[in-house]
Amino acid sequence: MKLEKIPAEYQQALPVLRKLTEAGHEAYFVGGSVRDVLLNHPIHDVDIATSAFPEEIKQIFPKTIDVGIEHGTVLVLEESGQYEITTFRTESSYQDFRRPEHVEFVRSLKEDLKRRDFTINAFALREDGEIIDLFHGLKDLKQHVLRAVGNPHERFSEDALRMIRGLRFVSQLGFTLDEETFVAIKENNQLLGEISVERIHIEFVKLLLGDYRNKGISAFISSRCFEYCPGLAGKSQELLALLRLSEKTISYESQAWVLLLDQLNASETDIRDFLKKWKCSNEMIKTVQAVFYALQIRKQKEFSAELLYQLGEQQALLAEELLPFYGGEANLTKVHNDYQALPIHSLKDLAVDGNDLMNDLDKKPGPWLKEQLTCLESAVVCRQVANKKEDLLYMAEKKQMNSAQ
Repeated sequence: MKLEKIPAEYQQALPVLRKLTEAGHEAYFVGGSVRDVLLNHPIHDVDIATSAFPEEIKQIFPKTIDVGIEHGTVLVLEESGQYEITTFRTESSYQDFRRPEHVEFVRSLKEDLKRRDFTINAFALREDGEIIDLFHGLKDLKQHVLRAVGNPHERFSEDALRMIRGLRFVSQLGFTLDEETFVAIKENNQLLGEISVERIHIEFVKLLLGDYRNKGISAFISSRCFEYCPGLAGKSQELLALLRLSEKTISYESQAWVLLLDQLNASETDIRDFLKKWKCSNEMIKTVQAVFYALQIRKQKEFSAELLYQLGEQQALLAEELLPFYGGEANLTKVHNDYQALPIHSLKDLAVDGNDLMNDLDKKPGPWLKEQLTCLESAVVCRQVANKKEDLLYMAEKKQMNSAQ
């Protein structure tokens, strides 16, 4: 098969391929980008594989960085961009189900491609647009089948993360797992216990954000891979509840965690520990906590002015966007307008500050100051008082008098 038109991303990188071939080496575009071209999807990364060994690559290109030279990868810096070039290689036995004990550089493209995970990722593309397909990936691509290259048990023993990657591709592409590949995932799922949570996290989030999420989650459940993921062991029924939500695509990672936690019947106090197990950042945890809380309120009633103020517009919109997953209707325009109409959007917008209060009330700093500011802030948001200095000071004076009585 030959591409009728070479994508611009490849055309830009063609001089790199030509320099390698003119030096007497083989060079091809490889990996997921070739698959994406065949599926008419956007290209994200341009990866190049070559028969040239790392030192030979460095002799051809004047500007390089050894980003992974022990595994044969050299970053080449050209005017047209930066390109990772990797030498054809074979790999030894794997010491921890993810890293080979050593790699051996080879001159054979076939030896290199046969260590890839799935047939649809094992293509190579010549500079003239000719597709090299040594493992019937084109047939699998046409039939929307996800099949491991060679023996699936060997592929998953080499890198157990490939099992979750496979489920992620099901979710993103809508493909069906080849039966032998699926059985191998089910029989090797315990190997996920050897993989770092950080690596599983990346693939799992992509699975939840896929356009064919329900298909990916179904495979995730039936393969029992969830048993080896943080906080999900024994949660098959709760995970099945995800399939009852609208099949609308989830837009953001924070929303994916909120929906998952909601179906797991998590409480607000459970969220931090759960997400910490998944190695989520503190910023992500704070966002999920806020959006989860907002969703529980929003499923029952409209946002109050006070809640909108506490959430901020971004988090309020994230929660509002989740209503259609429960059969509701999101009104993003109303949330936006209601938020913009708030008298203030932060404490900085308040017409008085701590110095104003201390001077007016002739008091020294203390816990009372934060209490007064919080009270005035809430009163302004709820429109109990105008955000004017004289009105706010009068309210503060009145509050102090009442406290003194």
